[in-house]
Amino acid sequence: MKQVMKNILLAGPVAGRIYRRWIKHQKPFQDSESYWNDRYEAGGNSGDGSYNQCARFKAEILNTFVLENGIRSVIEYGSGDGNQLSLAQYPQYIGFDVSPNAIARCVKRFSNDASKTFKLLAAYGGETAELTLSLDVIFHLVEETVFAVYMNLLFDSSEKFVVIYSSDSDENPEGTAAHVRHRKFSEWIKDNKTNWKLLKQIPNRYPFNAESNSGSFADFYIYSKTG
Repeated sequence: MKQVMKNILLAGPVAGRIYRRWIKHQKPFQDSESYWNDRYEAGGNSGDGSYNQCARFKAEILNTFVLENGIRSVIEYGSGDGNQLSLAQYPQYIGFDVSPNAIARCVKRFSNDASKTFKLLAAYGGETAELTLSLDVIFHLVEETVFAVYMNLLFDSSEKFVVIYSSDSDENPEGTAAHVRHRKFSEWIKDNKTNWKLLKQIPNRYPFNAESNSGSFADFYIYSKTG
């Protein structure tokens, strides 16, 4: 943590102020939704996975998949602050998130882009798309019920494809943050979504490196609907 703080402070005064404000307003972990609401309210962002090399890697994979498969509509569950979306090339997009602050940021950021719509997850109204996305979200769903509801929505609202970017393991070593819970989600899909098959798995180009505290433990998992 000390190294993370040092890196942020070295990044400049603005980044330093945001970090100090986030630390000042941190609260004891209560639940997944409260954590992200509090984080965005305190000026926090969607995390390292939505910035820099990881963000560019994700955008390359997703934009290529959308183009090659002629995808016309995309729904993302967990749109966050919109930084990852700024690199995306989607014909039509709806972003859902639990945080009103995150939604407000995206509405402002993409106010001149009619192809993008943003809504609170609580306001979901039965929307569907050819492709649904879950990027850096599943391992933040620490509650069993929240996880199950999210996964059902992710698959049931897709017409053709689901792309997941996440860890896929039940291993949660000592010291794992309270807002993180790694899950073997692929087993849940096998047991609960029998009309879906894993089309492709794409390893992360920048796997997590504990020594430098860089990279990501998430990989891409692309599912297609069958029958």
